[in-house]
Amino acid sequence: MSNSERSPRGAVWMRALTSEAAPCIETGDYGSTLQVVDASLGDSPARFIAVVPDANNRFPRVRNGEVGLIEGWQLARAVRDAMARDRNSTRKCAIVAVVDVASQAYGRREEAFGIHLALAAAADAYAAARLAGHPVIGLIVGRAMSGAFLAHGYQANRLIALDDPGVMIHAMGKHAAARITQRSVGELEALAQTIPPMAYDISSFASLGLLWRLLKVSSAQHPTPHDVGEVRDVLIQALADIQADPSRGLASRLGAPSRRASSTVRERMKVLW
Repeated sequence: MSNSERSPRGAVWMRALTSEAAPCIETGDYGSTLQVVDASLGDSPARFIAVVPDANNRFPRVRNGEVGLIEGWQLARAVRDAMARDRNSTRKCAIVAVVDVASQAYGRREEAFGIHLALAAAADAYAAARLAGHPVIGLIVGRAMSGAFLAHGYQANRLIALDDPGVMIHAMGKHAAARITQRSVGELEALAQTIPPMAYDISSFASLGLLWRLLKVSSAQHPTPHDVGEVRDVLIQALADIQADPSRGLASRLGAPSRRASSTVRERMKVLW
């Protein structure tokens, strides 16, 4: 895969959102594919985390921004390090997951060494941080695909996405989905016109009610100072919204009309169980 196919959006937005902020503390070494920066978000401390491509990674399956064995464990470590640091503090730092992840790493080595455990550890760490009172925000600036998104960002209190054609969310890539469903890519794209969960574009995902905010910027790949300012403002608004909400769960994602059946199922399960 060429360098042009390796998306740098996570690194671009990490640099844009944290370069002008005074670091809170020095962060540890989380490997070549994880960027962790402690900086301010408004008047609150925050830890920004992104998975980035590494063309020379010793694991070939994670050279293009995928989340693999090392990434899963290091994500868990980065989140739990922040939790340990704030364990006795009444003011928990916010955790901002800057999301541009191609997929989980598909490979024999990854499967043999338990990628399911690594990604589960990352998802569990984000969920634990949210339940412990850390405001967790997912900022989707590029791809949010498959198990990688489940491990990095999906457990956030609030999800924010850039309204851009390069922002895509789905359980699997188009060609993989075509093979699994025994359809052509064209047939899947046609179905996506009427079935939002099958679509890849961010507008269809937003219609499912899972996003707190869909934000238009002039350039998602090369953000202007105005773009960065708008995104920072929305992150600060999301932080305030989380802090004003006594609930640490994800029930706010069930408010869209398309999620009525999900809400009904949950209510009936509560009655039964």
